[in-house]
Amino acid sequence: MKAVVYDKYGSPDVLRFEEIQKPTAGDEEVLIKVRAASVNPLDWHFMRGEPYFVRIMAGLRKPKITRLGADVAGQVEAIGRNVTRFKEGDEVFGSCRGAFAEYVCTSEQSLVTKPDNMTFEQAASVPVAAFTALQSLRDKGQIQPGQKVLINGAAGGVGTFAVQIAKSFGAEVTGVCSTRNVDMVRSLGADHVIDYNQHNFTKNGQRYDLIFDLVGNHSLLACGRVLNPNGIHIAAGGKAGRWMIGPLARSITAPVLSRLMSRKLVTILARSNIKDLTILRDLMEAGKVMPVIDRRYCLSEVPEAIRYLEEGHARGKVVITLDGLREQAHK
Repeated sequence: MKAVVYDKYGSPDVLRFEEIQKPTAGDEEVLIKVRAASVNPLDWHFMRGEPYFVRIMAGLRKPKITRLGADVAGQVEAIGRNVTRFKEGDEVFGSCRGAFAEYVCTSEQSLVTKPDNMTFEQAASVPVAAFTALQSLRDKGQIQPGQKVLINGAAGGVGTFAVQIAKSFGAEVTGVCSTRNVDMVRSLGADHVIDYNQHNFTKNGQRYDLIFDLVGNHSLLACGRVLNPNGIHIAAGGKAGRWMIGPLARSITAPVLSRLMSRKLVTILARSNIKDLTILRDLMEAGKVMPVIDRRYCLSEVPEAIRYLEEGHARGKVVITLDGLREQAHK
């Protein structure tokens, strides 16, 4: 089968598209014929081995795991002898390791059935980004109906899910994005949209119960000043240096500032689990949450897809399709 592999850290040029051995499902695993996958920032962090703390997990001098991709959607090709939830031919989506390939194996506990009202590309857009949005807002943010919630970075992969998930909880949502994305963010259900080219949300006089910060372009002090008393600021994005990624750096100072400001400043590391994947599937089946896809690339174009995501201007998700399709024009 064809797959994208790499054996050293570096730019997208280190990625190779080549023939490797087709996997075989273990006793608790499902073999999936991949129809689509999606690209996440963690892919280029692991590809580059940056920030350097990533190498503690991935390998100090070279990657221990030579495959990228964590979000998958496709059809069940075969099942292990202990698998009970799926059968051959089922359409599924969820989390895996090495999704940038024609076939992949993963635990049945990492998958759910794909809703009929979603394409494979839409389903593959969900896991990492939507887990981050859901777990941040619900678990860290303790979101409640009627709360004023601001999402900084509302047009990105996580942000587009966050706007919709926050609305599903009954919040009053303000999205912050660039000029070109204002209409798109409003179409997702945002009650208010701030164009960051025109206004600075930390200086507009508004106060929020919850700030979900996916950009990290304002200091914790500045964000804290626009939180209501007992408000919560969640950091899940920001620039990465060679040594540290934005939310990790903020996690060092957040506890101290939380005590000084009577606001709660927290970071998030989302985890995949079947309960939350089922919740997300049900939200999408009900039409309350739908993925936004910016660009589609074929499997051999994974380096170009990651290079585009690294630029930081993607609207929603960047998808890898294995149906030989790509958008008529890359905008």
